[in-house]
Amino acid sequence: MGILAWILLGLLAGLIAKALMPGRQPGGIIVTTLLGIGGALLGGWLGKVIFGVESVDGFFELSTWVAAVVGAVIILFLYQLFTGRRGSRA
Repeated sequence: MGILAWILLGLLAGLIAKALMPGRQPGGIIVTTLLGIGGALLGGWLGKVIFGVESVDGFFELSTWVAAVVGAVIILFLYQLFTGRRGSRA
């Protein structure tokens, strides 16, 4: 995948992860994109280590999107865990 595909995948995966997690999450569009790109990398690595498969095959592959969203949710959860944010809405 090219750099533009990674950025678009990151943005969409980050938005989906933020929608799946309860409460408010920090960050704007750049943080969301970085969250999704990091999630894609983490999800791809976990898929390779746990299942022995290449999870990030191409932009239009379902495994790529699942890996990116799952990885982004994990990163978002860890961020909230370590910063003490519980997503409370004031």
